[in-house]
Amino acid sequence: MGEKVVAGAFDLSDRQKYRKKLHQCLEALSGLLSERRFDRPRNLMGMEIELNLTGADAMPKMLNGEVLERIASHDFQTELGMFNLEVNIVPHHLSGRVLDQLAEELRTGLGYADRKAGEVDAGIMMIGILPTLGRDDMVRSNLSDVDRYALLNDQMVAARGEDFSLDIEGVERLVATAGSITPEAACTSLQLHLQVTPERFAEVWNAAQAVAAVQVALGANSPFLFGREVWRESRPPLFEQATDTRPPELRNQGVRPRTWFGEKWIGSVEELFEENLRYFPPLLPICDEEEPLRVLADGGVPQLKELVLHNGTVYRWNRPVYGIADGVPHLRVENRVLPAGPTVADVIANTALYYGLVRAMAEESRPVWTRMPFSAAAENFETACRHGIDAELLWPRPGRSGGLTRVPVTKLVRDELLPLAAAGLDSWNIEPADRDHYLGIIEERCKRRTNGASWQADAYHRAREAGLDRGAALAAMTRRYGELMQGGDPVHSWPAGIPEP
Repeated sequence: MGEKVVAGAFDLSDRQKYRKKLHQCLEALSGLLSERRFDRPRNLMGMEIELNLTGADAMPKMLNGEVLERIASHDFQTELGMFNLEVNIVPHHLSGRVLDQLAEELRTGLGYADRKAGEVDAGIMMIGILPTLGRDDMVRSNLSDVDRYALLNDQMVAARGEDFSLDIEGVERLVATAGSITPEAACTSLQLHLQVTPERFAEVWNAAQAVAAVQVALGANSPFLFGREVWRESRPPLFEQATDTRPPELRNQGVRPRTWFGEKWIGSVEELFEENLRYFPPLLPICDEEEPLRVLADGGVPQLKELVLHNGTVYRWNRPVYGIADGVPHLRVENRVLPAGPTVADVIANTALYYGLVRAMAEESRPVWTRMPFSAAAENFETACRHGIDAELLWPRPGRSGGLTRVPVTKLVRDELLPLAAAGLDSWNIEPADRDHYLGIIEERCKRRTNGASWQADAYHRAREAGLDRGAALAAMTRRYGELMQGGDPVHSWPAGIPEP
């Protein structure tokens, strides 16, 4: 959420006051939009990566406080679980050698953090879900020691009124319950920000929604959860269920989950914030002293803190973000689809594909969302999460005949989307050598049908066939993953399996 809040009880009037402030914030946002007060395009992007802390045995280490104290950098901060960290990369202009610059900054920053973590016998791992996490790790006492996490947990548990239920059926079935939101901390993600003007926001958001399934299919890196092999990218179903404040009766009534893909293409950013207010009751009704409409009337820029805080408790896979920099408001699309890892090269390849595609698709004369129902994009997202790089997605047929066809994601990417992404990166004025290098990694993944999830699953099954039990196989695979991650070669080139001792 990014907000520093102090844990405490709310009285019965707090949510009514907060709801009133939310509507004032929404009205102020509308005023800012109508007055064209937003920052003009500066081709700015940002990146956040959530990380895991592990020991030499590949098991989680609940030491983020100690590690952060040693890192002593504002670029690194806590995340929900004590085994999590987050690294924030300062905003960059999308142009020139930015992709290689990002790669170098990540290697330097992660290398430094890993050395500091080593001082307490821990290490940094970039992976969507740490395969060695166990159910016993997912307890409230393993939440990071930060007031906002405790308060968010208490409010979500109170809203739910009973234990959270996990039921994910994939290669195997996982059924579990949790008395807190700590299982959410198992999900470690790559989050990509893109600053956009209000006029372009809808096109960029729609493009991001349309390609979310492609991102997940190619970047899947979370096939194991609490010792079970489930979906190829298990973060989305886990996150949805671990944050689901609806008991079964409300689900049966069609009440929306707080983590959701959405239900329609949009025409403006206001639609998303208005949906937040219409569908989702506040979890943290903390009111700021600012009067946003008065600030706006006086020619100032309101902070809209209530709107920002509420937006942070609605977990869209592509989230609208309102921010202020140097006294000027701006809007961002925050893409939250991708898992972390496996390597820096893979992260930057995923980044290049995303920014290239959304630029090109947002500028098409007949964009894909005008030729495909939103329900198909939502279905594609689930299909991609389930099957990863082996997914077949619904996509508009080429030409003007119309209709959808089902196509393997690897064929769709190689035949249609990689050239589109290259054109988008050209529009950003990305250095051609960087464009070709990082999109080449995506192409090789498609050729070899290998990503982080498929490598993990294959290595695990080879370890089982070699005689290791489930726990030992997961630990051995995770240790090997860590070695290859440190080596830095992209995952499509990793050797199969685990070397014999």
